[in-house]
Amino acid sequence: MNFDHPGWLFLLLLLPVLGLVAVLLTLRNKSRWDHLVAPRLRGALIRRSNVLPRWIALFFLIAACAGLIGALARPHGNAGTHTEKTLGRNIMIALDLSRSMRVDDVKPDRLQQAKVVIYELLDALPNDRVGLIGFAGTPYLYAPLTIDHAAVSETVGQIDETWPSVGGSDLSGAIKLAIETLKKTGQKNNALVILSDGEEHTGDLDAMIAEAERAGVFIFAIGVGTTDGGYVPNHDFQNGLMVDESGNPVLSRLQPAVMQKLAEKTGGRYASASGGTNIPEMVRGASELLDAFEMQGRERRIVVEFYQWFLLPAIFFLFLSIICGTRWRALQAAALLMGMFVFTPKASANEETDAKKALEEERFKEAREDYHKLAEKSKFDERAARFRIGEGLAAYRAEDFREARSAFSGALLAKDPKVASSAHFGMGNTLFQLGWQGLADQAYPTEPSEVPDLERFETLVKERLAQMKESDEEAAGKSANFVRMDSLMINWADSIRHYDSATALDPSHQGAKQNRETTMIYLRKLRELLEQEKKNQEQSMPQQGQGQGPPQQGQGQGDPGENPGGEGDQEQQGNGGDEKDQGKGKNGDKDEEGKGNKDGKNPNESPEDRARRILSDNADLEKGPLSQGRFEHRNPKKDW
Repeated sequence: MNFDHPGWLFLLLLLPVLGLVAVLLTLRNKSRWDHLVAPRLRGALIRRSNVLPRWIALFFLIAACAGLIGALARPHGNAGTHTEKTLGRNIMIALDLSRSMRVDDVKPDRLQQAKVVIYELLDALPNDRVGLIGFAGTPYLYAPLTIDHAAVSETVGQIDETWPSVGGSDLSGAIKLAIETLKKTGQKNNALVILSDGEEHTGDLDAMIAEAERAGVFIFAIGVGTTDGGYVPNHDFQNGLMVDESGNPVLSRLQPAVMQKLAEKTGGRYASASGGTNIPEMVRGASELLDAFEMQGRERRIVVEFYQWFLLPAIFFLFLSIICGTRWRALQAAALLMGMFVFTPKASANEETDAKKALEEERFKEAREDYHKLAEKSKFDERAARFRIGEGLAAYRAEDFREARSAFSGALLAKDPKVASSAHFGMGNTLFQLGWQGLADQAYPTEPSEVPDLERFETLVKERLAQMKESDEEAAGKSANFVRMDSLMINWADSIRHYDSATALDPSHQGAKQNRETTMIYLRKLRELLEQEKKNQEQSMPQQGQGQGPPQQGQGQGDPGENPGGEGDQEQQGNGGDEKDQGKGKNGDKDEEGKGNKDGKNPNESPEDRARRILSDNADLEKGPLSQGRFEHRNPKKDW
């Protein structure tokens, strides 16, 4: 027999001391009575009870304490080991570690986004053997095929572009190493998942595709990055960017054609990491078609617990100790009190249970009212905050988002981080729904099959912009369609801040992270559409406004986020002017009619300019942490 916590056994030394103290106290009390009352009067004045039950009660109490100490020490026996056997498949992951994977055309950069996809794959494939190959100029097997996904995950968390010894991007070499490794397993069908931007600079890719077909390796190609691309960073250069032989910055773009070719030729599939496709589900569904084989898993030690053999006698001895040490006359009062409770009419049903039941049965209006009453009656702020969250959840499911926003706001100041995180998460979801409702005149669907794609979102935005142009009050910025677009951007920007607060309070809150990323995708797409709308207007201005004078001062000649570092910066300095002048519209200056501009809006600002300004003010929400690192080696001709 072994003990998990043998330190508790030292408490057994205190039990004899406890018995000795009890004996000494009894003798001391007896001697006090003997000194107080004369011997001839003791029989008349002192009623001595039988001390035997008390000593028996003390014995049982000490025995109960000994049993509880033995249970706390957690005794157990070893019954051997058991090796798990599961059905699984071989899946090799090839991760591009070239310098181009540090391009930040996706946030925070391509390499970090690829790592997130790998983590999701490890969670979706718990019974499969997974290995990791990293490649740049040369490939290397950093993690062999194993079912220990924790070890693979740890390797993925540490790996970066400084691990390969040679720069470049040998995609065909990575495929060759993966095929050779998978062949050694003896299985006919295997899977290879490649995460890369598709920039191929070395190797015979066609020959490796043919070899993969012969070896029965199905390639799943995951494109990381965007077709617009970005400049390759390199901190060894003065401007922080990689340059080619001509001294020009190197622009890296996603090459989907290369990745699609790999997938189509080998019977696999292609997906973009930032395209909204559920990549783990895609790989898991396709891998189920491969041949599964039985393999040995982890060895588990079989432990037989013995604490119950100590705990049960301890409870029994404690019960006997209470019975032996009880003065039965005192039980009469206890029986009377118990009878009062038994014959007291049953109290009304628990209001909190009724509210929860109404929410589960989708009686949302009734549930919201019940939770609201509970929050009003609660005398403790923390309980009131929990009831506010229940009220907000009921209103949210009933698609009464304004009431939900009011309810969640009442729980944001909760001291419990979990409660406050839930309140911020609910507020973020509610604000997102309010923005979407203003755009599409309906709530954002929750069923995965009904979730609109970016093309549907683009159609909705263009329809609103067209309606804004046709409005008679567009110049004043007061049309109903403009108000909807204005409130959409404000609500979504605030929802991102609430998601960030929820994650800061509860880092394990995956829902807040996923919903924040979804909101950012829509905001980026909205910015692209507004930029395109602005370009279209600028192209049509010579035909519509020839002969007109220059724009008035303060009319917003440049968007702060359009041209950083170029002519746009000069325009910002010219338009921004003095900060004091920009703030006069709130308190100081008045317009010609004598009315102050309290809402901070410029009457000469068009709806599109205001929309772009709001997006620019919240552009810092897209920023993410950038990993730093130094990479010293001899640069080949193409090292990205």
